Amino acid sequence: MAIALRYAARSDLGLGPKSRNEDSGYAGPNLLVLADGMGGHAAGDVASSMIVGELAPLDEEDVTADQAIPLLEEALHSANARLTKAMHENSDLAGMGSTTIVMLRTGNKLAMAHIGDSRAFMLRGDTFSQITKDHSFVQQLVDEGRISKEDAGHHPQRSVVTRVMTGQPDDEPDTSLREAKIGDRFLLCSDGLSDFVGADVIEEVLREARTPAEAADRCIEIALKASTRDNVTVIVADVVDADGDDLPSTVPQVVGAAGKRMRGRTRAIPTSPAEKAAALSRAATGRAEPDDDSLELAEDRTRSRRSKILLRLVAAVVIAAILGGGGYAAWAWSQKQYFVAADAGRVAIFQGVSQDLGPIRLSHVQSPSDVRVTDLPSDVQGAVANTIPARDLTDAQSKIEALRAEAVRCQRLAATGIPCGTTPAPTPTTPPTIPTPTGSTTPVPGATPGVTPGTKPAAPPKPGAAATSPPPRALAATTAGVIR
Repeated sequence: MAIALRYAARSDLGLGPKSRNEDSGYAGPNLLVLADGMGGHAAGDVASSMIVGELAPLDEEDVTADQAIPLLEEALHSANARLTKAMHENSDLAGMGSTTIVMLRTGNKLAMAHIGDSRAFMLRGDTFSQITKDHSFVQQLVDEGRISKEDAGHHPQRSVVTRVMTGQPDDEPDTSLREAKIGDRFLLCSDGLSDFVGADVIEEVLREARTPAEAADRCIEIALKASTRDNVTVIVADVVDADGDDLPSTVPQVVGAAGKRMRGRTRAIPTSPAEKAAALSRAATGRAEPDDDSLELAEDRTRSRRSKILLRLVAAVVIAAILGGGGYAAWAWSQKQYFVAADAGRVAIFQGVSQDLGPIRLSHVQSPSDVRVTDLPSDVQGAVANTIPARDLTDAQSKIEALRAEAVRCQRLAATGIPCGTTPAPTPTTPPTIPTPTGSTTPVPGATPGVTPGTKPAAPPKPGAAATSPPPRALAATTAGVIR
């Protein structure tokens, strides 16, 4: 019996401090993609949009089960190479990255690739299960038996990820191939949902919702009620009989950052070949978009060479618009930024960005301090040398205070003849940290070896909990100890 997918994609900015949606999602007849960008000012929205743009053409591919996994791996390597190229061409994008979950239907099977801590769940009959394993520091602790699964939800470093798409050659995803059965319901979600809403509540929503659209809307609703401080994106897909009464979906939907680039909003938008052609025509002539989203256009369901070319063209236009618009926005944004760095041997707050534009300096010392760089631990000195970004002036001042405390600690150790960098390491659950820009952290002596966080906001583990300042989400290297 042939299967098909009935799906819905939704995304929301969330209730946190982020001013733009860094998530991107794509749902099509044969392809589901969710990418959660990270990097804050380093353009996480660009990273997630580029990944979706690179993977979207797979929706038009006819592949066998044997071809599916290699095809996914090839497409993800290509997407990663695009990130590398973009960062080389535009230094403002340096440090961007994204989680990725992608499912590709091939016959009655689903090929899946996953990297990062976005999650996929499956509801099959009485069984509800998470079918991805987080690439995170806390998950490593669970695997090693050092903490329990219950403890993981409260761990202060629960948002430190160890593997994501960053343009590096060793960004390898996990892959799998599973049989899909009629009646299965799949959920792909960013951590804006899973970090703020318990798995039991998510299961209840998926069981009670009559349609994928109802389930997706409800997931966004409960995430907002739980005061999610992160972008939240979900894709819900039901496996249906291709020839049955429960009609499958045929029009792809794009949401989040990728959707906003294409139409300036973050809810689901149709991207059938006919509609994409109409959108390109409106963009070329300057005509306004129609307000009636219920407008139905003829759907060309034939997988022709022409439709493949058009889909690739749209992806290229999206990427070009991202990079072009990002350049102008980066200039305006750069004049409103703060960071902490060294000035004449002492730590200081700078206003602007650390890069220069030819002979033009884009930053100046806003506020000096009495903290000497040489009084800090060696690894923190390196962080200061590389500059520590801040969300605003208040955040930068708090970083100065944290550095001052470290300097005082090292001075006291030096007075007793103990080098600052040789203090006993604390347990992995309580590493001292210094705040960085979007809630990220810079490691200090005693932090867990091999994990170098740089982050985005995470969340309380129980649904409906009052919003607090959650531990940040971090991007960490593994054994190589390289900051990505």
